[in-house]
Amino acid sequence: MENYTYNSLTLQLEGFKVSEDLMYPVFFLFLTSYILSMFMNIGILIVIMIDKNLKQPMYRLFCNLSVSDIIGITQIVPRLIADLLRPPSERLISYYECAFQAFVTQLFATTSHTVLMVMAFDRYVAICNPLRYTAIMSNKMVIKLTVLAWGVAFVLVVILISLTVRLSTCRTIINNPFCDNASLFKLSCESVLINNVYGLTFSVGLLTSSIGSIVLTYANITVICLMSNNKSLNSKALKTCSTHLVVYLIMLFSGMIAIALHRFPQYSDYRKLSAILFVIVPGSLNPVIYGVQSKEIRTFLYEKFHAKKCLA
Repeated sequence: MENYTYNSLTLQLEGFKVSEDLMYPVFFLFLTSYILSMFMNIGILIVIMIDKNLKQPMYRLFCNLSVSDIIGITQIVPRLIADLLRPPSERLISYYECAFQAFVTQLFATTSHTVLMVMAFDRYVAICNPLRYTAIMSNKMVIKLTVLAWGVAFVLVVILISLTVRLSTCRTIINNPFCDNASLFKLSCESVLINNVYGLTFSVGLLTSSIGSIVLTYANITVICLMSNNKSLNSKALKTCSTHLVVYLIMLFSGMIAIALHRFPQYSDYRKLSAILFVIVPGSLNPVIYGVQSKEIRTFLYEKFHAKKCLA
């Protein structure tokens, strides 16, 4: 019979179950991934800020993705790494800290979609309406798109978490390596029908808008490229759009796997691993993919390293 503890302000994270033999290898793997991800995301932000050739709207919008990755990784991974070295009984977290982590986790996941949606709009204008690109994608428009991406995500997530924290709790164990909305409302013994309805509407609405905007954008871009005999335009479209699409697909599939596995308690270990990979993998790969594909970023890095070699 399950023991109930009502409205406890101290919760216990179940954490990531690792055998003693694998504890330190997994610890150093996550630590290395965290350091590399932070280094690359902060590095690409600095490069975009200091290089005049990277003041284009595409790169300024991409900064939002790096900021989102930094927020998500910083909020989740350090705590996860520390918990690996603690026994399960000492993986304690306050209810308010858990609610805040759930908010940041959901905000990170949501902005991953909304930012990529506004980046898709930027690519659509650049390729389908190149003569008016500068006029349309002005500084004012970039600011509006940035506010829209973060504002919509913020409002949706505030409602989501507000519906969860209104519930009284009767359990204290978070069946996850970190706090998210689903793990938090599962602590309650009250009816969570409203949470499930809003959560499902939220997820379906976000995914439908996200996938729909990406499909429509790339369908229009494909039509323009097929109708155009401009090889330079087609080459540019292929490079920039393939980069954006790869980043989007990595984020989409890793997120969908984590959401789907929440419905299957028997696969809890796989769900935990997929939830961690959703945070680490896209955040680590995004700056690498954009850095490799971007001629401007490659040129900047080459010039800096070449100049240092010459001085040496």
